[in-house]
Amino acid sequence: MSRLPASALPRLAAALLLACLACTSGQKTSTGRTERETDSVIGQSRVPGAHVVKRAMDSQDSARAQAAAVDTAAANE
Repeated sequence: MSRLPASALPRLAAALLLACLACTSGQKTSTGRTERETDSVIGQSRVPGAHVVKRAMDSQDSARAQAAAVDTAAANE
């Protein structure tokens, strides 16, 4: 089995996290917060790797905005 180069690890972790975030639902966790709210709290914390959560959420928001813009443009044609 070959090993991944060290430079690929952060990208792989971010891609995996983004995939997990994309599959989550809006259900409430045991704390009463939605998963998005919980991820937001984690992303704003100083926990190691929290910046990856923040970047994944930003990327998800950007993708949603782009999809909404495409839908709007298609509806206006």
